[in-house]
Amino acid sequence: MKLRTVLCGTVAVLAACAGTVAAVPAPPEARAVPAGATSPSAGLDGGLGLDRAALRSALDGVHRAGVPGVFAEVRDTGRTWRGASGVADLVTGRPVTADMRQRVGSVTKTFTAAAVMQQVEQGRIRLDAPIGDYLPQLVPGERGQRITVRMLLNNTSGIPDYIPYAFPSLGAFPSLPDVTTESLDDNRFREFRPAELIEMGLAAPPASEPGALPGVYSNTNWLILGQLLEEVTGTPAEEYITRNVIERAGLRDTAFPEGTRIEGPHSRMYEAFYGLIDPPRDYSVYNMSWTGTGASLVSTMEDLNRFYAELLGGRIVSRSSLAEMQRTVPVRALDGSMIEYGFGLHKVGTDCGTFWGHSGTVWGAGTISLTRADGKRQMSVAVNLQRWNEPDSSGVPQPHPIDGALSTLYGRALCGGETARITP
Repeated sequence: MKLRTVLCGTVAVLAACAGTVAAVPAPPEARAVPAGATSPSAGLDGGLGLDRAALRSALDGVHRAGVPGVFAEVRDTGRTWRGASGVADLVTGRPVTADMRQRVGSVTKTFTAAAVMQQVEQGRIRLDAPIGDYLPQLVPGERGQRITVRMLLNNTSGIPDYIPYAFPSLGAFPSLPDVTTESLDDNRFREFRPAELIEMGLAAPPASEPGALPGVYSNTNWLILGQLLEEVTGTPAEEYITRNVIERAGLRDTAFPEGTRIEGPHSRMYEAFYGLIDPPRDYSVYNMSWTGTGASLVSTMEDLNRFYAELLGGRIVSRSSLAEMQRTVPVRALDGSMIEYGFGLHKVGTDCGTFWGHSGTVWGAGTISLTRADGKRQMSVAVNLQRWNEPDSSGVPQPHPIDGALSTLYGRALCGGETARITP
């Protein structure tokens, strides 16, 4: 099985991830930017090796397959390679660069989970306490007493996702013939309140019984956790996460967005939504209140690798808290696949070791960041096109060359080969 298959589960929106989204052919003026290396030596560098020529070729392959711009950072045993290929702007031909900021979607969930575990360590939150004990007005009644903090963190609460209700024109997804994308434009500048979105999820039919396995991935859980953080700290969740997770990790280019624009160098972000938006539309300017503590962070690939190195090295939360975060349960992702999910961490087994991290997507932007359990091998990859797989006559999205190209890149970045097999 190719790695792409398992990376499509931990996502922010519907059934998309950094490996299954919609593309247009690269225009003639879109030039490949040679992938750069920061390591002072050439060839293979320690551990699994950083074959920079192979990484550069794989990155360029993703661009040639149809992604306007792709950029990445790979680390191995103290060595670092960074590369970028393609364009950040299809109109001007402005190239992407490896240091660009990106909306990283559900990668945000790992940051939120780490912040919650810090409060667990301080005794302000109990993992097996009912969420109704902390937020009785937000999650009232019997449901609030049956759903625990742990269930929110590992997606076993049974609370469904609010996104089909916040974006009503997408409500019939995955039936593409019954879907339109007008909600994406309707919500571009809309300011959502977390309680408003949470109410949408709570009002929908439950996805499962609280605590039932497999769990069901839901963004609603993560907005509730944001409100929990605010309740116990007396500080807005984004502010607490910034001060106690982002700054503690020493991240220089990671932040929750203020307003609708991204500060600093970044790409335009093109959404195709399975061929329904043709040509793909730029959604880099967007009010991210629709996803908050679940998926709104902006970061760089360098910062993401640093963050996961700090987290998995026990420097953001205690070792016992990290062990809790890595206790996985089977969870059904939004695309229907099964994943092993902890507290804001996705476990990915490959033939070159076990990796931890997360993937994420928002409109037009896809990101994935994985770190091997021993901390010696890391990969963070960003693309500026999403939901590229066009449907057949029955409305089912079909494979696209981008899928294979990304699989090759992931295999090179994680395991040094063209593919990375998944271990049972």
